[in-house]
Amino acid sequence: MPPADTRASTGNHRVDASASMSPNPNHSESERMSPGHPGYLRMRLALFTAGLATFALLYSTQALLPAISDDLGVQADQASWSVSAATFGLALAVVPLSALSERFGRRAMMTVSLTVAVVLALLVPFAPDLGWLIGLRAVQGVALAGIPASAMAYLSEEVHPKALIGAIGLFVAGNSVGGMSGRIVTGWVADAWGWRAALAAVGVMALLCAASFRLLLPKARHFTPASVSPRALARTLAGHLSDPLLCRLYAIGALFMTVFGGVYTVIGYRLVAEPFGLSQSLIGSIFLIYLVGTVSSAATGKLVGRLGRRGALYVAVSTTAAGLLLSLLNSIPAVLAGLVLITAGFFAGHAAASSAVSRTAKTGRAQAAALYQASYYIGSSVGGALGALAFHAAGWAGTVTMGLVAVAGAASITVYATRKAMAERRAEAARRDLVGVPA
Repeated sequence: MPPADTRASTGNHRVDASASMSPNPNHSESERMSPGHPGYLRMRLALFTAGLATFALLYSTQALLPAISDDLGVQADQASWSVSAATFGLALAVVPLSALSERFGRRAMMTVSLTVAVVLALLVPFAPDLGWLIGLRAVQGVALAGIPASAMAYLSEEVHPKALIGAIGLFVAGNSVGGMSGRIVTGWVADAWGWRAALAAVGVMALLCAASFRLLLPKARHFTPASVSPRALARTLAGHLSDPLLCRLYAIGALFMTVFGGVYTVIGYRLVAEPFGLSQSLIGSIFLIYLVGTVSSAATGKLVGRLGRRGALYVAVSTTAAGLLLSLLNSIPAVLAGLVLITAGFFAGHAAASSAVSRTAKTGRAQAAALYQASYYIGSSVGGALGALAFHAAGWAGTVTMGLVAVAGAASITVYATRKAMAERRAEAARRDLVGVPA
């Protein structure tokens, strides 16, 4: 299918929906923020705090699931929806909020999103039952979608191209630190004062981050408001969803996240029970393993350079599968080693797939990236729910089986892509040979 024309009329000018992740060529690069610019450091700190707050809130209940189950008298598969509802809400909202940021501005969208999410975070600890908890978390996920939907576009518009990678890197670091610290803080606080106090602590932490973000983030100087036609946006999205290669990348991202979401949603239940009997604070500390993901993501670029993207995916699949199998052993060192391998494999697979999306999409790169994010978080929601159901039915072995099925799916897609690429190369070689034969 040819690339969709994503331009939408805005009266005096026309806007290409695909340009939302690209700097406006009408603005001089010299005017953009870079090291030494008065607002550059403020901008980097602001986006770091936004990323930290977003992911601390998004996964705030994950380390607390055993405590929530005990207090509310519910099973793992029910309590897990307090995580899945938030990630599913984010998945549903990230594409439409990305479009709305074209109209109302990146800074305004991030400010409103973070403010609403923080207000909900301060209400969540008072949820009287599981239904209220899940409902509030779902709305919170929708609110949080405005941050990843707008942050990258803000950076691409306001930061000098030479400084863009560093600025994006600090935002991503905030995501990682937020996801890890939110789980660790809740685990420690819950051990002393219970899960409701733990959620309140994360809410207060996010409130401080939101205030810092609002005070630090420089006003946008290069944003041009535009009305993006829903019809043009729909054509762009349809074009991406009809691209077989993009769909394979979306599926791979979702399947890796299914494994990761399922494992980390359920691992607390396994470790709090016999033969381990770990405390809530120790379970929270398990999430320090996320630091492995930072190393794995950074190393993936070199791995892709050496083995190619599909080769890197094979390594990621094998590493994740080995970690799942190792985690079956009833030994703390074995379980921790398994989690390290699962985490390393997941981040490598995610890095390889996500980095290929923008390279594959010829137009509408922002929407292509948003669809990847939506697929990724749908995988998190499905993985958390299915992993908990499998655990309820068959214990940890059930969760591992679910993970292995998802890994097998990712491997099958990669094998198919490899065979397709080889067939295309053979066909191209045959065409060249045919051209070279004298008539």
